[in-house]
Amino acid sequence: MTSTEQASKSGAQAAHPDHLGHVIFIAAAAAMGGFLFGYDSSVINGAVEAIRGRYDIGSAALAQVIAIALIGCAIGAATAGRIADRIGRIRCMQISAVLFTISAVGSALPFALYDLAFWRIVGGFAIGMASVIGPAYIAEVAPPAYRGRLGSFQQAAIVIGIAVSQLVNWGLLNAAGGDQRGKLMGLEAWQVMLGVMVIPAVLYGLLSFAIPESPRFLISVGKHERAREILEEVEGDRIDLDARVAEIENAMKSEHKSAFKDLLGGSFFFKPIVWVGIGLSVFQQFVGINVAFYYSSTLWQSVGVDPTDSFLYSFTTSIINIVGTVIAMIFVDRVGRRPLALIGSVGMVLGLALEAWAFSFDLVDGKLPAAQGWTALIAAHVFVLFFALSWGVVVWVFLGEMFPNRIRAAALGVAASAQWIANWAITASFPSLADWNLSATYVIYTVFAALSIPFVLKYVKETKGKALEEMG
Repeated sequence: MTSTEQASKSGAQAAHPDHLGHVIFIAAAAAMGGFLFGYDSSVINGAVEAIRGRYDIGSAALAQVIAIALIGCAIGAATAGRIADRIGRIRCMQISAVLFTISAVGSALPFALYDLAFWRIVGGFAIGMASVIGPAYIAEVAPPAYRGRLGSFQQAAIVIGIAVSQLVNWGLLNAAGGDQRGKLMGLEAWQVMLGVMVIPAVLYGLLSFAIPESPRFLISVGKHERAREILEEVEGDRIDLDARVAEIENAMKSEHKSAFKDLLGGSFFFKPIVWVGIGLSVFQQFVGINVAFYYSSTLWQSVGVDPTDSFLYSFTTSIINIVGTVIAMIFVDRVGRRPLALIGSVGMVLGLALEAWAFSFDLVDGKLPAAQGWTALIAAHVFVLFFALSWGVVVWVFLGEMFPNRIRAAALGVAASAQWIANWAITASFPSLADWNLSATYVIYTVFAALSIPFVLKYVKETKGKALEEMG
């Protein structure tokens, strides 16, 4: 019996849970890891200049402190799958919540620059784990009829986490009289900004005790009866539970565990399709999107914007990011992945080019001229909007769909690793590049945005409406 016939027999494809609200709660609780992913990634934006002043460090050292979390991200992402397969998805979430909590406390109370960097790595490890375990758990628990919509909770939670971190930073900065090193609760404002993450981290940990383990994991360790109970809970009692358990068990037995050696081939080490995945990941980061989330407050202050206003602009950028993500979620299955990517690339070229032009003017009394200042601000929002409605979402959709079944897991791992490395390269280089020439830095990002257009046209194939078995 094929997997399709088995699914039809079990009724899985048409399963509708009796308590949809409960299933939504389960997905939302798991997506709290995505919220922390976005929050922790972005909250450092409010502390950059204070860290520079507190420890009297230059741009290169500052960049390493900001970017070092990405090393933890890469390690966490690489190990989360194995940890989850050994001890379960829920235990993995709980470990991640503990690490987020420890990182928040340590980052808020550092003794010196070196231990601040260490706590950033710990937080990065938690981010890496959350980036893998959240989508995997939701996909395994969600009823097939609702999987796409519930799976989108993770990306939505990430962008909401980014926005909330910027809003919290802005509120705390106002409470501290506009000074990142102003006193709040006996600490400097930037320390409180980093420490506030304890609240969602603890909430994530508590929520993990209120949701069930993945049926797929339970079946893998022989707990079939408990798996049946959870399947009935999330998919309803109108499906054939025995057939559903058998379907999952047979699928797991027939899965090919892809290995790194399966990716090798062709004239340039990897198979061509793997290079396309790497290219998508690299272009997604080399347009400089994370500069907008890690350094935007610093960027606006460097061209004469008041610190409090710079934090407000960072928050409005995050709202635009949410709007763009929602647009992408609405149109990615209607318009297609490739058209959205091309539309986004054109919009990003326009926004980045205008920023480069605006930043090429000399400061007058420590500020950009009014026309150039407003141009830079509007262009930054245009850039983020077009990124969010295109490359921010479609790259992950492409990477999940474009690889043949036999190499999907390994190829996705390589492409995701390339994305973390590219993210690190941009994050670590921006302060030094900005000190050298801010306008030229944005010209570099513009060039990469422009190059993404012929890359998509020549190498990236549309995956909309195709079965996974057709890929490759």
